[in-house]
Amino acid sequence: MNNTNIKWDTIFYGRKWVSNIIETIQKKDVLQSFYFKRYLMRAMMAGFIISIISVFVLMVKTTFAPDVPLGVVNMVGSVTFSFALVLILFTNSELLTSNFMYFTVGLYYHLIPPIRVLNIFLLCFFGNIAGAFFFFGILRFSDVMSPDMIGMLEQMVHTKTVTYTFGNILVRAIFANFFINIALVIAMQIDDVLAKMFVMMFGVTIFAFMGFEHVVYNATLFVGHLYYNVSALHFGGVVKNIVAAFIGNYIGGGLIIGLFYAYLNDHGQFKIIKNSKRAKQYNHKAEMKS
Repeated sequence: MNNTNIKWDTIFYGRKWVSNIIETIQKKDVLQSFYFKRYLMRAMMAGFIISIISVFVLMVKTTFAPDVPLGVVNMVGSVTFSFALVLILFTNSELLTSNFMYFTVGLYYHLIPPIRVLNIFLLCFFGNIAGAFFFFGILRFSDVMSPDMIGMLEQMVHTKTVTYTFGNILVRAIFANFFINIALVIAMQIDDVLAKMFVMMFGVTIFAFMGFEHVVYNATLFVGHLYYNVSALHFGGVVKNIVAAFIGNYIGGGLIIGLFYAYLNDHGQFKIIKNSKRAKQYNHKAEMKS
């Protein structure tokens, strides 16, 4: 069977999906290479937004908790948290966990070296955390965080840092970023804004309701705990959670989604480009010799 007769775009997402991913990667790479401060600020904005929504979720849960069944409270809180991804994407902010998918596609097609990808991951992660520090540093001068909200925050952090084992966090983190990035893959095929928002929200709602682990969200909770009760924070548990969630999120978003769809949509387009470049180089050398 002649592979050239396969209509890839009718089988998988095809060239359009790949070109969208590559365009996004190139923009992000150029931004962090030549506009370092602007890229860092975009990453800080993502952390700032997640921190705001995290506090919003705490307020929603503590407000409804006394009068509403626990399952309903958790579902309302999960839907509320899904607003974060919509705000981040439509403000072009830089979130680490979505970059896991984008840059793994770039690595698969050999369009960006691994060391540069690692630099982007670390820069984005520390930018996300810096945004959380900035938000809670401001919030600490207000009375927004009630005693009930602080108590719920401490309980959540204790569960994530002390109760959960490394393996438990790792598996939960895999599924968390799987749902986020599968929602992004679907949303990329949709032009209608409301439909795109809905798809992104249901992916986040699932992972939030299931209690899966998101490394940036967890980091913002830990930063908030630092400001409100640093003495009760288990720093060894924080490191355990961050490392396990980081690895798990990369597996779920980078390998299971990014690598998977990069392979499915590989129709040799970059091999053709490379071969044409090699042919041009060969012809150029032949002309020089003659």
